Amino acid sequence: MKLNTCIILFLLAISHNISSQKTAADSSRVVKLLTFNILHGATTKGDFDLDVIAKVIIDADPDFVALQEVDYKTKRAKKYDLATELGWRSKMAPIYARAMPYDGGEYGEGVLSKHTFLQTRNVALPFIPGDEPRAALEITTVLPSNDTVSFIGTHLDHQKNEANRIMQAKHINKVFSSNPYPTILAGDLNAEPDSKTIAILNEVWSASYPKNNPQPTYPSDKPIKKIDYIMFYPKHRWKVLKTEVIQDSIASDHCAYLVTLELLPQ
Repeated sequence: MKLNTCIILFLLAISHNISSQKTAADSSRVVKLLTFNILHGATTKGDFDLDVIAKVIIDADPDFVALQEVDYKTKRAKKYDLATELGWRSKMAPIYARAMPYDGGEYGEGVLSKHTFLQTRNVALPFIPGDEPRAALEITTVLPSNDTVSFIGTHLDHQKNEANRIMQAKHINKVFSSNPYPTILAGDLNAEPDSKTIAILNEVWSASYPKNNPQPTYPSDKPIKKIDYIMFYPKHRWKVLKTEVIQDSIASDHCAYLVTLELLPQ
């Protein structure tokens, strides 16, 4: 009788261990994603301190970073290539994409990655003539699990009128919804969760934030509204493990938004 009991307990322990292994996240498929509007390299103190911005990135320890308001050799950014400088400081591979010429240089998007690039593309987004051009920067890379994924960083129009943002959201859906790989969209979308812009994006993308509690991301000193997002496609390939708003009132006027996702098997 005692022997039978021991055997039963042993089998239950094995079963529990197998079950735990199945439910635990596969670390090779877990990715940490950060989106951060860096205020063109300036801090909210009005100085220019890339180390303060880099510290937010380093402390978050993400696999991929979408950077917005990225200057490339402008006068106001002291002729620095901000994506490359922040990549060097954080030991990540940088890439920059121009949205428009500006101030003796350029202005656009940046992406930092712990993984090398298979391919990249800069997609110009539609806008009303006379307004600021915007872009979406996509990288495609391979995770340690040997899964290929795409990561997109973007920055939608900032004006109160949604006309540009609506056009830009529709274009993002059109261009990227046919991606052959699981894809993540990250950036400062300048739209709140109940806006038409976000409703359009929700037709394709799944939000990482809890919809019953959308943590505000702006302004960084006293956040009152959510305008920074990480979204993913297709829904059945990604699982949200954790979300975090990183509030640093000096590094930028935006909070950084950090999300941990697990890529699920097909």
